[in-house]
Amino acid sequence: MSAGRWLIRAASLAVALGLWQLLTSLDVELWLRFGQFPTVGEVASAFGDRLGTAPYWQDLGHSLRRIVIGFLLAAVLGVAAGTAIARSRWAADLLGPLVEVARPIPAIALVPVAILLLPSNEQGIVFITFTAAFFPVLVSTRHAVRALTPVWEEAVLTMGGGRLRVLSSVVLPGALPGIFGGLSVGIGVAWICVISAEMISGEYGVGYRTWQDYTVVDYPGVFVGMATIGALGWLTSTAVEFLGRRATAWLPRPPERAPSRAVRRAAAPPAVPSPAPALENPALEKEPVS
Repeated sequence: MSAGRWLIRAASLAVALGLWQLLTSLDVELWLRFGQFPTVGEVASAFGDRLGTAPYWQDLGHSLRRIVIGFLLAAVLGVAAGTAIARSRWAADLLGPLVEVARPIPAIALVPVAILLLPSNEQGIVFITFTAAFFPVLVSTRHAVRALTPVWEEAVLTMGGGRLRVLSSVVLPGALPGIFGGLSVGIGVAWICVISAEMISGEYGVGYRTWQDYTVVDYPGVFVGMATIGALGWLTSTAVEFLGRRATAWLPRPPERAPSRAVRRAAAPPAVPSPAPALENPALEKEPVS
């Protein structure tokens, strides 16, 4: 990415923070009430204080552990189940109806099920995180595998390859772009649900601490939690996208976008008028004056 694009992104963030500081410092009370919002300086001061405390890092570690365990389970089982449903009629008949019935249920609505089913809150939060990421990964894998052209599989079979060879050399490599698309969606949904689960039934974690700050009317602490959640989500999503680019580095990349017609027209050199062609009929030419 060029330095100009980085500058634009940094400027957009700086403008948003500046607008936040202006509205809260002036206690603007229009339709939106900014008078009770903490200023950027108050949130930054609270964030600096939290960085020096052990509970902040313990909460961050608890949330990261829950995300990593739940997301890895969802990645492995989601890719396996999606591939099986796309490749096997038996798997599609057995698992397909269950997936379509359970998929529309929000993962956070499974909190009572997790409390009744699992012996500890920690396992329940991991279960909710797993469920949130599982279905996006499964659905994207299923569509990616079904979209593969059968010519590649027929070529491997013609050369004597078996089902395992087709799976390892054609199906999984060809479906990688779609799989990582589902993983990118899944990691974002997993963060939403793990924070919500920590607020409802957690004992530690960023979501639990953010809710506790809200109950004691510590609004700068609430915004510290929100900023922490946003930073963690951005870092994990960036890590997934980076792994996806590395895993699919062998795929051809789209060429650079060609300049628009207006840009090409502006960059083109001015046309030089060509001299008028000579008359072909000599009889039409004027006689020289003697």
